[in-house]
Amino acid sequence: MDVRAHVSMVFHLDKCIGCHTCSVACKNVWTDRPGAEYMWWNNVETKPGTGFPTKWEDQESYQGGWKLTGKNGKRELELRCQSKADSLLRLFYNPNQPGLDEYYEPWTYTYQDLFDAEEGDDQPTARPVSLVTGEYMDIEAGPNWDDDLSGSPIYAANDPNLDALSAEERAQLFEVERVSMMYLPRICNHCANPSCVASCPSGALYKRGEDGIVLINQEKCRGWRACVSACPYKKIYYNWKTGKSEKCILCYPRLETGQPPACFHSCVGRIRYMGVLLYDAERVPDAMKVEDSALVEAQRNTFLNPFDEKVCEAARQNGISEEYLDSARRSPVWKYVCEWKLALPLHVEYRTMPMLFYVPPLLPVMGKQSSGLYENQVDSFFSGIDAARLPVRYLASLFSAGNEQIVDKVLKKMMAVRYFKRSQELSDVDPDLVRAILREAETTPAEAEEIYAMTALPTVYERFVLPPIQREEAIEGTCAPDSCKGESGIGFVQIAKRGA
Repeated sequence: MDVRAHVSMVFHLDKCIGCHTCSVACKNVWTDRPGAEYMWWNNVETKPGTGFPTKWEDQESYQGGWKLTGKNGKRELELRCQSKADSLLRLFYNPNQPGLDEYYEPWTYTYQDLFDAEEGDDQPTARPVSLVTGEYMDIEAGPNWDDDLSGSPIYAANDPNLDALSAEERAQLFEVERVSMMYLPRICNHCANPSCVASCPSGALYKRGEDGIVLINQEKCRGWRACVSACPYKKIYYNWKTGKSEKCILCYPRLETGQPPACFHSCVGRIRYMGVLLYDAERVPDAMKVEDSALVEAQRNTFLNPFDEKVCEAARQNGISEEYLDSARRSPVWKYVCEWKLALPLHVEYRTMPMLFYVPPLLPVMGKQSSGLYENQVDSFFSGIDAARLPVRYLASLFSAGNEQIVDKVLKKMMAVRYFKRSQELSDVDPDLVRAILREAETTPAEAEEIYAMTALPTVYERFVLPPIQREEAIEGTCAPDSCKGESGIGFVQIAKRGA
């Protein structure tokens, strides 16, 4: 058993309002500089939609992630984008990368013209100017060009996940455009089996041992951009000014002082949770070699119970401190992913073992009745999920590699919590029906109360459970004050004790 600690995240999509506050917060902190104008380490997409960059989910074109091969009678993982034989050739020509057209040409406006224009009859105009060439341009695309299904015949209808739907489901999805959608905020998944790290020719990409964050050593990076091709989520960008690759660093300077990342801290809908997961590194390779339909459960099986004393003892022997173990026990990510099994990985079929999980959107589950109207199915729990505005098959394409049973169980449990809480406040739900719903969803009143509390009423300390660390002290071998020292010898400083 090789126990590792990993900082992991959960995004609760049923609470996301698509305000883009997270994107702006990240932009202002990290990518507001020359060469990074087109980068959005955090972006919020409208689904159905082609996303950013355009059709990033189309791995037939981009060849990101891992593929499963069967050489010599046993299964192996290989990079889609390159093999050992052609990796050197692709240093000089790699056709599987998105170009500027797939992102967008960043622009600004000639604001000074509004002040310097000569007096006249016409209102002065601030024209858009390319931040790349400096020339005037016509704006034809942007990072959230299909926001709220704008231009849906072009963008939403070309979502690769729609290929899994029948013609009838497609028609249902686009009958009420302004309702049949969801928001999908995305950052780097900081995968446990990252294809970007495996593809880097210069060894610049690496995972931090203490928390699993994937980073790029800017001194080693040579701008080969193999990582851009290898990342199936297209969350690595090339800085045309510096000639280096860049990506989300999960605001690790904030994490090292116990603060959540900027995008987490600024989230208006409070959809973001962060905590520690313990996992067995020895199980990871085999977990990603199973069939697509079994990948979600295989990934769950790599996670270890932080309440198991044998796991804790193995973790201590691996240098994991008591502070990390305590955070793992109180982790909201552990509850959502392993205990309640509500949070699912995005496109687990890419086999990178993403450590960012999503609670699928329940939405106001409404289905078309025989009258032709969309009505709330209060007393029809068992058919309500099947008649949801977003088809289960579509959500399964996103979050469970097409396994509809997994998504169905998640939605039923979320629906059961909704009915259970409704029965406490209103009299329109039969108590016997509520008990039947809880049994069908494989949950209990106590668990439903706990899920509701973590979803609707969490404090900031419940959403973000992280041990603040002093990385410099750990490297230098020095320690924090004795009162903050873990058994592993690595110093941990509590924010309150520092007066922050």
